Amino acid sequence: MLNKVLKRIVISIPVLFGVMLAIFIMLRLVPGNPVTTMLGEHVNPAVIEKISREMGLDQPLYIQFFKYVANVLRGDFGTSYRLNRNVTGIIMESFPNTVKLSLLAAVVAWLIGIVAGIVAAIRQNRILDRLFMGGALIGVSMPVFMTALVLQYLFAFKLKWFPVSGFDSMQAMVLPAIVLGWNSAGSIARMTRSNLVEIMQNDFIRTARAKGLREHGVIIGHALKNAMLPVITMMALQLSSMLSGAVLTESVFGVPGIGRLAVNAIETRDMPLLQGTVIFTTILVILGNLVADLLYNVMDPRIREGA
Repeated sequence: MLNKVLKRIVISIPVLFGVMLAIFIMLRLVPGNPVTTMLGEHVNPAVIEKISREMGLDQPLYIQFFKYVANVLRGDFGTSYRLNRNVTGIIMESFPNTVKLSLLAAVVAWLIGIVAGIVAAIRQNRILDRLFMGGALIGVSMPVFMTALVLQYLFAFKLKWFPVSGFDSMQAMVLPAIVLGWNSAGSIARMTRSNLVEIMQNDFIRTARAKGLREHGVIIGHALKNAMLPVITMMALQLSSMLSGAVLTESVFGVPGIGRLAVNAIETRDMPLLQGTVIFTTILVILGNLVADLLYNVMDPRIREGA
């Protein structure tokens, strides 16, 4: 297991380096000078040149890049152009809100998805199956921003059950959590149903029934335990994607998280802040994939190396 973890970490290093290089180059290819964007168009060119020199923007790109990599290895993502603060500190301030939103969304997705998938599998080809799978299809197909706007209009603007935006109370967290978890709930429901239906056709299920076990005991004690293995892996991956991809949800509901931070950085062309958020979320995705692999190995010994 330790060798597998070390191997995945080694494989992840080139991926992280590639992401750093790609975002660094793409931001430098955008026309315009970030100092001009920060200070305005009518600033004296001599002032722009001086500040660019102080920020190291006059150096060759390869020197800027390797200096940036060296700083990142020390945990320093640079200084925000707009806020004039350390990017690492800004991200750490916003990250707890993203974690809170992602965990609530994960609970919503897991509860709805697993329950709907189990009921649909038990009531296969009946009205509940069609109803739940139809809802799952809508959840998977409907864009996040559209779900957010519809729920915001209905439950916040019309019915006034929840605040339109903000993240300062439990009531304000409900709609963003449902929006972020809705798509994942659909995927979990579909996978739970398909796995459970397949497992229920196996010989060991028929043997359990022949021994006189009640149907709910067969489903919970035998079928569900085997059907949930790939679902748990998907759940771990979805949590990491929620932590790194809540951009639209945070923007629509005004949640002060990493996603909204990235959007603000794009609007103001704050390159260090945008680079920091992208690299930080890339690390979260890599860790999420590592945790998913480890969970699958722990829960299913058959796929361990040498088994």
